[in-house]
Amino acid sequence: MDRQLNILVIESDETRAHSVAEALASDGTCRVVILADTSGLGRRIAEMDPDVVLIDVAHASRDVIEEMAVATSPKERAVALFAPGGDTAFMRAAIEAGVSAYVAEDVRPEVLRPVIDLAIAQFATVRRLRLELEATRRALDERKVIDRAKGILMRARGLPEEEAYALLRKTAMDQKKKLAEVAAALVTAAGLLG
Repeated sequence: MDRQLNILVIESDETRAHSVAEALASDGTCRVVILADTSGLGRRIAEMDPDVVLIDVAHASRDVIEEMAVATSPKERAVALFAPGGDTAFMRAAIEAGVSAYVAEDVRPEVLRPVIDLAIAQFATVRRLRLELEATRRALDERKVIDRAKGILMRARGLPEEEAYALLRKTAMDQKKKLAEVAAALVTAAGLLG
């Protein structure tokens, strides 16, 4: 690993918090900050800007999870949650809030690093899938605009589809713009004209 991971540990029990911090920082690859007071959690997470948030739910509430979700949405980050017990509704709420790794047991020092690594890997996978989905949606939206622009050209100039597309493409190249930009401008202009 080329840089230290910044890990925020949310734990109100001082003894447990220091045990977790020592376990994570022992190999020198992590810088750990402990947060015992969860008031203003969203703002504080944003200020600290950790790579990973580790939460012990034995001392957290649904409000903490909801506030964490708000805090992590502008700049997403991996979140590992230790939640002893089996509250299915809480687990679902945590996952919907963006938790990357949910461990249904107490925090144990020997499992911390594997859980952190899992949270980071899971977060990266979900983020990649989200970006791919956004790119696919954007491409589909662009395709719809291009198809509408082709239709406008086909009706206005009596062109077959291939020629309408070729005209859009040539115009985009001549103007050094993306095809979708030229198509959107044509659709907008056509909307203004009639």
